[in-house]
Amino acid sequence: MSSGAVPRPEGRRGAVSEGEIESVRGFRERHRLPGLVDVHTHFMPERVLRKVWAYFDGVGPLTGVAWPIAYRQEEEQRLALLRAFGVRAFTAMLYPHKPGMAAWLNEWAVGFAVRTPDVLHTATFFPEPGVEAYVRRALDDGARVFKAHVQVGGYDPADPVLDPVWGLLAEAGVPVVTHCGSGPVPGKHTGPEPVGRVLARHPGLRLVVAHLGMPEYADFLDLAERYREVRLDTTMAFTDFSEGMSPFPKAELGRLGDLGDRVLLGTDFPNIPYPYVHQLDALERLDLGTEWLRAVCYGNGVRLFDLG
Repeated sequence: MSSGAVPRPEGRRGAVSEGEIESVRGFRERHRLPGLVDVHTHFMPERVLRKVWAYFDGVGPLTGVAWPIAYRQEEEQRLALLRAFGVRAFTAMLYPHKPGMAAWLNEWAVGFAVRTPDVLHTATFFPEPGVEAYVRRALDDGARVFKAHVQVGGYDPADPVLDPVWGLLAEAGVPVVTHCGSGPVPGKHTGPEPVGRVLARHPGLRLVVAHLGMPEYADFLDLAERYREVRLDTTMAFTDFSEGMSPFPKAELGRLGDLGDRVLLGTDFPNIPYPYVHQLDALERLDLGTEWLRAVCYGNGVRLFDLG
């Protein structure tokens, strides 16, 4: 666990300093990275995003701690910033918290993907009537990755109404970034067991476990070792902020290193309480080697999404 203060971004509400951009560039140069692929960034309709920010500002019950949003710029500024950091491809992680939202969010995502050529077209779903039809429509519209937020949605991922959806996504080979761990606080259907039931039925599903499955790190490493298509994203893991609440067990670092071909960079940008570079620095200080970092921050994402 780090004993240092959590780093604070230099331009939280205004322009980000050139120094912050240079810090990310320095990381890329140290590890000979042509760019970054970030599989866990959030773009969504502005009125939805503002509500998300208001939730964090209010120290919501799923967080319970102060969580100052680092990057509150307008959408175009946030996009420009990711590009300045050298992020070659990124996602638009959006998610419903109740029925009737997902299809509308997916419609918005189509337009966002059209006007944002470097985004990995993202879609979502919720256990509700018609879910199979609108997920199929999203695939037809070109969705390349889906987001499932078991904690916020409060649903069982093994709900029978979702079984055809998981089957569709497994057959299509489309990854699903899934917040299924119990951090920052447990939910009724979080943890490895519910999503493990999904994988038992769909062993070829390209499930990407968000946040390395925080705090059930070891259990989700087990799932990744059991199912060849399971991957993990690094979102917020190893940062001073998360290590203070849910430290990664040092005894498991060897397993994480061995799974280096299935670990993907994720950051939660813009909804993070520290500078973007801190996530990269946190991965670097694991001392798992440049080749591991190159795979995690770039190569694995390029291969998964066939970016060439």
